[in-house]
Order: sequence, then C-alpha cells, then structure tokens
Amino acid sequence: MRKKALITGASRGIGEEIAGMLAGEGYDLVIVCKNSGERLTRLRERLQRECGIRCEAAVCDVSDSGQVEMLFEIIGEVDVLVNNAAVSYVGLLTDMSVEKWREVLDTNLSSLFYTCRAAVPGMVKKKAGKIINISSVWGSAGASMEVAYSASKGGVNSFTKALAKELAPSNIQVNAAAFGVIDTQMNQCFSGEERAALVEEIPADRMGTAGEAAQLVRQILHMPDYFTGQIVTMDGGWI
Repeated sequence: MRKKALITGASRGIGEEIAGMLAGEGYDLVIVCKNSGERLTRLRERLQRECGIRCEAAVCDVSDSGQVEMLFEIIGEVDVLVNNAAVSYVGLLTDMSVEKWREVLDTNLSSLFYTCRAAVPGMVKKKAGKIINISSVWGSAGASMEVAYSASKGGVNSFTKALAKELAPSNIQVNAAAFGVIDTQMNQCFSGEERAALVEEIPADRMGTAGEAAQLVRQILHMPDYFTGQIVTMDGGWI
C-alpha cells in the first residue's frame, strides 16, 4: 500500500513543486489550498495522469481549526505532513491592523497546531511519520517591515524543535526547511527595483526556485530517522 502525504498551500509555488515531487516518489496525496480550487483540481488531474497515484484535492482554510478537523475526518491518517501554507504582510507594524496580524499568525503558525494535532495520533499508532514545516530565514534573522511574518516563522522554528522532542520516542521525525528568497508569487508584491535589491544581497546572485525548495524537502524526507528537530536553511549563502 502506498503512503499518503498531505501538503497545505499546494496550489502554486513551493507547495505545488512539493506535491509534484511526492507524486513522483509514489505517494498518494491530499493537496489543500484556501482559495484556488480550480487550480488545485488541475494539479490533481495532472499528477494522477502523469504519476499514476491517487490524489485528493480539498479547499480548506488551515487557519480554521474546524475546517482542519473536517478535512481529517474525510482523509483519515497520513504518513507525511508538509505544512507549507503561509501569507505575508509587508508594511510598518504601526500600520498593521489587528485582523491582519491574526491572519498572518493563524495561517503561518496556528495552522501547524491544527494539522499536527489531527495527524499525530495516526502516526503515533503506527510508530512512524514525518512532519516537515516550511519556514524562512526571517524566522531567525527578522525582516524589517515584516514583523508578523518573521514572528510567525520564528514560532514555526520553535514549534518544530519542541514537537520533535515530544514525538521522537514514537519514531516520528519533525523538521523544518527555512528558505531565503524564493522566486514565487509571494514575492510579487515587491517592485522590480526592490527585487533587484534583494538579489544584490544574496551571494548566489539570484533567487532560489520552487523546484530547488522541493529538492530540499525531498532530502529531509529521506534523512535517517535519527534526524529530527532540525531547521535546515537554504538561502544562497545569505546568512
């Protein structure tokens, strides 16, 4: 029987590439996003056709605990959980509304609590499972004008380390991939001049690609079981 993986934020960018990677590895998939249902359906059909796997697609707001609970009632247990869903906010902290702050923290951090709380019992029962959280270099370095995003990713890092210790006796590995600037839609909020300035600070002299991000997730997935509680950074030499 094939193993099953759940990827949140799977309709585009890093999440889409991770879904393609896992399908190529022979996993059955559950792919989830909040808004882009049609795009998610096209991805499901393509992966099933090209990779011969079973793929379920669901529109689910993972920042909503009730929706996550309903999702797991439908899909059951998973062997791999990739928490990729995230939103950003660029602007002064003093200009940020309480509602936007909560959206960023709930989507980027609280969602991990909701999905892990639902996925972990099945993994504990099998004494096996892998959880990979997608983080950012801003979670440790902090980014001006992105306080909420930085705080949420710092929380992801701490969440990862703590849960890894909690689940290690059950042979469940919890790790995070912390990326620098990856060329995805999330960065389209920046002007061409701002994007060029970002690249100037990267020793590799370019942004990373979503495909490269998925490659790192693959490497973490195939690490020995003793590899857990780690925040693995890929940033083109920036830090």
